[in-house]
Amino acid sequence: MHDFAANQIWLELIALASDLLAWTQHLALTDTQARTWKPKRLRFRLLHVAGRWTRTSRREWLRLPRGWPWNPILLAGHDRLTALST
Repeated sequence: MHDFAANQIWLELIALASDLLAWTQHLALTDTQARTWKPKRLRFRLLHVAGRWTRTSRREWLRLPRGWPWNPILLAGHDRLTALST
């Protein structure tokens, strides 16, 4: 019985992650080519970027690698989500 409950929780977490990824594509990446990417491509191009959040002088900064080819898409998605939250 314990194994079934653990598997059921794992399945719910996977479904939640899938929904979160789909809604992120729908809301944040609407005007970009990344809206139609499959999860594997999205993960390797946008979610695996070695970025850092820093906070100085009461401002938050997102620092991304300069040579990363998908920076414009990532920044556009971040700006769109920020605009939706205000």
